[in-house]
Amino acid sequence: MTDPAGTAADGLPGVARLRSHQWFGGGGLRAFSHRARTRQLGYLPEEHLGKPVIAVLNTWSDVNPCHIHLRERAQAVKRGVWQAGGFPLEFPVATLSETFQKPTPMLYRNLLAMETEELLRSYPVDGAVLMGGCDKSTPALLMGAASAGLPAVFVPAGPMLPGHWRRGVLGSGTDMWKYWDERRAGLIGDAELAELENGLARSPGTCMTMGTAATLTAAAETLGVTVPGASSIPAVDSGHARMAAASGRLSVDLVRRDLRLPAILSREAYEDAVAAVLALGGSTNAVIHLIAMAGRSGVRLTLDDFDRIARTVPVLADLRPGGRYLMEDFHFAGGLPGFLTRIRDVLHLDRPTVAHPTLREQLADALVHDSAVIRPRDRPLAAEGGVAVLRGNLCPDGAVIKHIAAEPRLLRHTGPAVVFPDYRTMQRTIDDPSLGITPDHVLVLQNAGPRGGPGMPEYGMLPLPRHLLEQGVRDMVRISDARMSGTSYGACVLHIAPESYIGGPLALVRSGDPITLDVAARTLRLEIPDAELARRRAAWTPPPERYERGYGALYNEQITQADTGCDFAFLARGGDTPDPYAG
Repeated sequence: MTDPAGTAADGLPGVARLRSHQWFGGGGLRAFSHRARTRQLGYLPEEHLGKPVIAVLNTWSDVNPCHIHLRERAQAVKRGVWQAGGFPLEFPVATLSETFQKPTPMLYRNLLAMETEELLRSYPVDGAVLMGGCDKSTPALLMGAASAGLPAVFVPAGPMLPGHWRRGVLGSGTDMWKYWDERRAGLIGDAELAELENGLARSPGTCMTMGTAATLTAAAETLGVTVPGASSIPAVDSGHARMAAASGRLSVDLVRRDLRLPAILSREAYEDAVAAVLALGGSTNAVIHLIAMAGRSGVRLTLDDFDRIARTVPVLADLRPGGRYLMEDFHFAGGLPGFLTRIRDVLHLDRPTVAHPTLREQLADALVHDSAVIRPRDRPLAAEGGVAVLRGNLCPDGAVIKHIAAEPRLLRHTGPAVVFPDYRTMQRTIDDPSLGITPDHVLVLQNAGPRGGPGMPEYGMLPLPRHLLEQGVRDMVRISDARMSGTSYGACVLHIAPESYIGGPLALVRSGDPITLDVAARTLRLEIPDAELARRRAAWTPPPERYERGYGALYNEQITQADTGCDFAFLARGGDTPDPYAG
């Protein structure tokens, strides 16, 4: 029941402090207008007045196979909101499809973060449910929601079903790279490739390996912003719909308790997320995204934090691309709650999550059911976390390598460079016999970083020359300022900072220069005299800008480098943004 002005008249506690009350409560003209337009939408006063209004931000799209089921899952989220006494409003937001969006969805991560933040700030909502999962959507939604500062729950899209081909189980991405190399080596033909097209990705959902999507949703769960166990539920499992409904209910509870996202996203939470990512053998992309997410939460996270924490945790998840199993195996082995019990000693157990007063309580009943998939500490897949941070005259601000996915013989290697000035040139010439590429060479790709790519595409897993594939070679040292897919593998040094496009040392490398990679020593060096390096630097001239107008121009002006998270400078800096005046 409401009075004529539409304000709550039933004594509901906390109504006046609801943010949405600024729009709907009181007797002024604006409140009258807002209520009238809500009636135009077909809603009765008792459906929404005095209730927590929950924004359901949905990244569903017809062209995003990872999220194609989120249209249905949004209904489950709304069901949960209604059950808990809230009022859901669904907002379609930008979809970042790793599969189809060019030059890379990384170019648009910050755009979705901006949209998320401004939608939550400018509309009459009290809390949010964030629906995503495909690679860049997870950090984008959480970056924007962290900046907006409302109560929020994240709903991961969930991994797709395992792939199948003949009698083999396939991992999306990982086996795509593998069999494409087999095709280039002449070991399989067009008929087999057509069969693989039908078996590689069999259902809605994100990649079912420990690629970027699974890594980032696991990080979100570790941060404490999901229903426990949410990150590994297969997309088509009925448990996924139940999780979505539970997330809707939880979002209403968070509003009533006024538990906002900044209270969850503490330094301790980010350190735990880093530990989980490294112990999972997760994607190198998590380094960039977690640094950016932490920055939006007022937490300074650095490459040195990743390297420090990597030395404290082993790799315990036997998951592709570094291991054998897939995400469905991981889910039924205990999922992330079970996994976190294996590294409990390095976690901050007394911090809050959206679902429990402390992480300790959240993990109290968690179990591991299969120690082949989630290994015990005395049988790790690798003794240290799966990503190493490198320094040296080629990467003064850092670079990363997923060393557990590389052939061990290459983790200490010196070889002559073969330099490609851009990705298109590399594609056109990589198989040219006149280049004389041997397994000992180091393939170097320039101008593929945040500004040079543009957008830092996943070019870092450079293809090997066909003649080497035909000889059975399957890995070489490859160096770039690009990223690579979390489903990829190989001795790929990535995220070199500063990037070559703005004059970083990578821009100065010439074919034939010796390069030394030493993962144990955490170094990457160009073995030429300092005087020669200085001479080349003095002769270097900057390339023309990629964009002259539009979003691309804004991106070029504001994008930061990989070591600081590739956020926009004007979004990453501190300062308050006031709520709009709604009256």
